[in-house]
Amino acid sequence: MLAAIDRASIVAGSIALGSEVDVLPLLRLARDRGRATALPVTAGRDQPIRFASWSLGDPLVAGPFGLRQPADHAPSVTPDLILTPLLGFDRALNRLGQGAGHYDRAFAACPDAVRIGVAWSVQEVDRLVADPWDVPLHAIMTEREWIEGR
Repeated sequence: MLAAIDRASIVAGSIALGSEVDVLPLLRLARDRGRATALPVTAGRDQPIRFASWSLGDPLVAGPFGLRQPADHAPSVTPDLILTPLLGFDRALNRLGQGAGHYDRAFAACPDAVRIGVAWSVQEVDRLVADPWDVPLHAIMTEREWIEGR
């Protein structure tokens, strides 16, 4: 993970919802290593997310689905490392998200960004069937291991 952070200029994460893995320590690490940080902002289920510049301590507002996110006026940025929450994943680096396609569209809009899923090891499944629009991850980090493509 450190190598991915050190190669990035802007690291995007998200504020954990429910039992999701908290990536704030990773964003703090990125900031301590001189990287800019960002969070996703969404207006609704059918709207694409955008990434907004954000630093630890900056105010957050209530967004759709119970998300905490930067205000609408926060400047947009293009991250080159995206830490994405997962509902499930497999060893082929396929991911299961919330089902709205937000991150798949964000990955398509940031094709050069490194995509790292962050999940608990118990969220691993044997196999996920990927849809044609699903964008695979480059790696997955759990509390137990780092999983990379072969």
